[in-house]
Amino acid sequence: MKVVVIGGGPAGMMAAISASEKGNEVLLLEKNKSLGRKLLITGKGRCNITSSLTMDEFIKNTPGNGMFLYSAFNSFTNQDIIKFFKEQGLEVKEERGNRIFPVTDKAQDVLKCFERKLKELKVKTFYESPVTEILIDNENKVCGVKTTKEKINADKVILATGGKSYPLTGSTGDGYKLAQKLGHTITPIKPSLVPLETYEQNLHKELQGLSLKNVKIKILDISKNKEIYEDFGEMLFTHFGVSGPIILSGSAHLVRYKNIDTLLKNKQIKLAIDLKPALTEEKLNERILRDFNEFKNKNFKNSLDKLLPQKLINTIIEYSKIDPEKQVNSITKQERKHLIQILKNFEITIKDFRKIEDAIITSGGINIKEVNPKTMESKKVKGLYFAGEILDVDSYTGGFNLQIAYSTGYVAGNH
Repeated sequence: MKVVVIGGGPAGMMAAISASEKGNEVLLLEKNKSLGRKLLITGKGRCNITSSLTMDEFIKNTPGNGMFLYSAFNSFTNQDIIKFFKEQGLEVKEERGNRIFPVTDKAQDVLKCFERKLKELKVKTFYESPVTEILIDNENKVCGVKTTKEKINADKVILATGGKSYPLTGSTGDGYKLAQKLGHTITPIKPSLVPLETYEQNLHKELQGLSLKNVKIKILDISKNKEIYEDFGEMLFTHFGVSGPIILSGSAHLVRYKNIDTLLKNKQIKLAIDLKPALTEEKLNERILRDFNEFKNKNFKNSLDKLLPQKLINTIIEYSKIDPEKQVNSITKQERKHLIQILKNFEITIKDFRKIEDAIITSGGINIKEVNPKTMESKKVKGLYFAGEILDVDSYTGGFNLQIAYSTGYVAGNH
């Protein structure tokens, strides 16, 4: 059987490998000059291959239609991809947050494993070959593809062109158009795992570049007094708002929240940061009293060096409304209580998501109701399969999205 795979990212490469191992003649069509362009920038160029969590936990970490992936995740697990790399001579290591990386810390080595296997299986790879159309016969069955150069006959076609994030790597949403022409529905395309813009312009200038580790965040809908997301870890202040791992994961929850655009416009979404999550209010009060006692002859503005990063001190003073020139031994119990509330609940108002070009992944895509979850075959066109980010599925950071690519690619190629 002749199988054409469109797209040479991790999903497409895995689909080509899987289809070839079943004894098919496989052609892999890539519009770039090389494979895996986006793979090379994952994990800041180190490639967070997968996670060591159980496959049930993968589903919990996939707010975008996780249950659809149940069969795919169990057909090709995180252990399977680790074994695949080990067979190609690449060992892996586990880091904090259950993240799995190559021991070499190089995404390039991960890509080499895929390329080696494709070569070994004699998969024919065609570069600079963008597909303009998927061809179907009178019985609504796939019969080939048209590229900018030629027409290629095929018994089956696997569409793995990625989403719309990081367009410079080739993810420009081409696959959506190809699928739409064949009658597939595309759910709204939005950025996910994306930094967030905030309304507080003065904070952007003051705190830009400040990285906070071991903080706790909550994203709140104040119109309903409802908590949307909670996390603990690292975040970063930027020239437009906030970023960093816990913010990106929060955005994946926020993007699917009901009426989110209206709520953002009406300033109803707040980010509450607990700057001292390891301390209760009582313990934090004791800690501040100790510092104040040590700096009793100093002004308030010079008493917070041990408690906070230098860059954050002026902002906290401003929010506390305590006179910065006031001597610490004259700060009242009430003022101290207010300071503690700010440290435990530093609030910022979320304005918007950064644009899709800045997102790590895309939320939205091929409507999963139109795809068989056990085979990844289209329910509308026989012989057409989907794999990877083109599907309306998305996870948090931590290797989950790459595992979606391998698992769906494997299943599509296997069928």
